[in-house]
Amino acid sequence: MSGIETADLKRVNTTERLQRLRTLMASPQHNLSAYVIPSEDAHQSEYIAACDARRAFISGFSGSAGCAVVTTDQAALFTDGRYFLQASQQLDSNWTLMKQGLPDVPTWQEFVIKVAGKNGRVGMDPTLITAPEARTLQAQLAQEGASFVQVKENLVDAVWDERPARPENPVFELPLRYSGRTMADKISDLRAELAKSRTTGVILSALDEIAWLFNLRGSDIQFNPVFFAYALVTEKEVILFINDQRLTADAREHLGNDVQLKPYSAVFEHMSTLAVDLASAGKKLMLTNRASAALEEAIGKDNIVEARSPIMMAKAVKNDTELEGMRQSHLRDAAALCEYFAWLENELASGNTSLNEVDVADKLESLRAQQADFKGLSFDTISGSGPNGAIIHYKPERDTCAIVSREHMYLCDSGGQYMDGTTDVTRTFHFGTPTEHEKRCFTRVLQGHIAIDRAVFPSGTTGFALDILARSPLWQEGLDYRHGTGHGVGSFLNVHEGPQGIGYRPYCQEAPLLPGMTVTNEPGYYEDGAFGIRIENVLLVRKVDTPNDFGGKGYLGFENVTMVPIHKKLIAIELLSPVERQWVDDFHRRCFERVGPRLEKGSLAYQWLERETSPL
Repeated sequence: MSGIETADLKRVNTTERLQRLRTLMASPQHNLSAYVIPSEDAHQSEYIAACDARRAFISGFSGSAGCAVVTTDQAALFTDGRYFLQASQQLDSNWTLMKQGLPDVPTWQEFVIKVAGKNGRVGMDPTLITAPEARTLQAQLAQEGASFVQVKENLVDAVWDERPARPENPVFELPLRYSGRTMADKISDLRAELAKSRTTGVILSALDEIAWLFNLRGSDIQFNPVFFAYALVTEKEVILFINDQRLTADAREHLGNDVQLKPYSAVFEHMSTLAVDLASAGKKLMLTNRASAALEEAIGKDNIVEARSPIMMAKAVKNDTELEGMRQSHLRDAAALCEYFAWLENELASGNTSLNEVDVADKLESLRAQQADFKGLSFDTISGSGPNGAIIHYKPERDTCAIVSREHMYLCDSGGQYMDGTTDVTRTFHFGTPTEHEKRCFTRVLQGHIAIDRAVFPSGTTGFALDILARSPLWQEGLDYRHGTGHGVGSFLNVHEGPQGIGYRPYCQEAPLLPGMTVTNEPGYYEDGAFGIRIENVLLVRKVDTPNDFGGKGYLGFENVTMVPIHKKLIAIELLSPVERQWVDDFHRRCFERVGPRLEKGSLAYQWLERETSPL
């Protein structure tokens, strides 16, 4: 590995934790054959607060996706291809890594059904599983003579002696100049959707949906400007379940008298009371299909209509103000990134051999912080040198991370939260001399990236149909990558946003790409023990004028808003078609035209940008 070792990610001894958990499982109160610990919190958040990191605590695996299952004599951690390498380095000998998606590897549901056996009892905190998932698991277990047990006391919390407190950070208004639509207009639209579904109201639990609907933001979950709350919107009232002392004066004034405030912890009691009224009036409440089994239990199955949240699609299709905010925030972000890569290249060329992956990530954050409307990072910066770049969601730790070297590829996946937008960009560099193999792999990734960027497709197309465009050049080399090609991005909200996506997983077939949506374009290739490659831009879905309009559907394409140069040194130009070469030159011309004026002329960053955007 040419003198660089893969970072030794911290491994936690989980023996005592598992012993204490199994003692609780075996108690007469519970009598469980298996206990399931998912990654998500009570709001089905992808990224969670420290107090909700139960799966990480019990297993030692810190990746953002996975599910732990503990039985009387086994402990299994299920995760996908993005985290195979990380999990193998973090799990101790108590755990078995279950590599989801590989042949003969069961899902966690199949695993618990098998280990439970007849008369087995599988327990789970009902706030941490969606109502549809709980019903499905319950039915599958019943077929085998086993049962699903809703354990209201979270058993991991009971053995987690130093569990962090739930955050209570200030909640503030997002002004109209950033949101583009008033809270009143959004609530009016929501009520119109409820009328179509013949429901009297909806209970909202997804934190980004609540933040979007009320034009509020917070900081309860690191990197995600959201806050812990539930919301109930009916024909006549709006209730926000939040600990109201957290609201700033501006936020209180913004909510006015039209929004009732109740404590966060009061939601289940309120739903139980509402259930009586719903039953007597013969009315139904909409429960989103991402709401918890605990919410369904409180409201009553007979009182609900289950549906995908109407907020999800409304939030995904950005208004003109949000779209312009995405453009402007990405330009400021690009200026910071150009300053960063110019600085890093200069430091390494000057012989600085002491900079590690955390040092340089901190430098990038400091440069972003100088940009207007910066509120923080949108996720932990993935700063990976050499083999660490092959860990798809690598997080460098100061005590164990690698030195950034001119002798190795360097992958940087980073993003910022700005009042007017959220950014997510990945670039791969080699500050020395890349091998022909590295260049060939990089160029195949670039060709897939270009294919997505140039795509024109009929209205109604999903990201599932486009995914093959990104992989086809890699397939020609017998290469591929174990992650999706693209995800939606929030507007000063979560960096991962649905329902849209580009990928091979089933959810990418659920929602068509619509004008105004955002989606990333991020094919990659990862060679374990050697290097990682990813090229990521954020795209806006837009209408495209075509010479014809077969079927009268209309056609769509993309507008790229990420303006950071792609490293030309890694491009094997002979592999590119004339169209692809022209795309690279055109993209770089736009980068220089739009970002150059934001840099001091003659500065190190300006000179770097000028060189990196010169024609192939």
